[in-house]
Amino acid sequence: MDRVEALQSPVFEGCPVRHGFLTRRGGVSDGPFRSLNCGFGSHDERARVSENRRRAVAAAGLGTAPLVTPFQVHGTRAVVAGPELTPAQRADAVVTAQPGVAVGILTADCVPVLFADPVAGVVGAAHAGWKGALAGVLPATVDRMERLGAHRARVVAAIGPAIAQASYEVDPPFAEPFVRDDPGVECLFRRAGVKLLFDLPGYAVRCLEKAGIGTIDVLDRDTAGEPDRFFSYRRNFQAGESRYGRLLSLIGIAA
Repeated sequence: MDRVEALQSPVFEGCPVRHGFLTRRGGVSDGPFRSLNCGFGSHDERARVSENRRRAVAAAGLGTAPLVTPFQVHGTRAVVAGPELTPAQRADAVVTAQPGVAVGILTADCVPVLFADPVAGVVGAAHAGWKGALAGVLPATVDRMERLGAHRARVVAAIGPAIAQASYEVDPPFAEPFVRDDPGVECLFRRAGVKLLFDLPGYAVRCLEKAGIGTIDVLDRDTAGEPDRFFSYRRNFQAGESRYGRLLSLIGIAA
């Protein structure tokens, strides 16, 4: 049996936090969800997803901390997780200043971003698909962290496994709203015949830089190109498979 695999970013070394970008390895699910599927919305068995999430939190070094994830809608809302846990809210980012609580988001090609202000003791997790990233979910997450006492000049961020440019083929009109909003992002679209290849992680970096985040790490792993390690919506869709697992990325303040 594979052990649970939690990828780490060096950007959080020395911070009083624990974190992990979980791969698909080390869980109890099978079929298209094999094996560490952490998404309740995937039509996997709920008991298996719950066990996978428990294993993921432990593998990230957060013991038995409760895990708060939102009901993701590809928007810009960031919510706060406090000592009293509530049902999943419709949002695409969760932040907290509460020690002993893990906050996380789910992805299957979209960009997962983890944040920490080690001085203020505020952390966050954001889900940035192309819609949410374009709409501003990443600066919205930083804004919400600042309302808990963080300062963007101190915030460090890590971008986890996501679909890479080589795997993300789009039609030319797709680029228009991005370039209209910020002409400088034209370099993130590379011509490939009649199509374009979009650098979504690179776009996330640009959004973070514009939000005032100066320390950003990119794990540079392609979810679509590594089937043995990551779930991928696009890969499964291209193969005619509508079901797919979700990867969990989480962070918490050491209790």
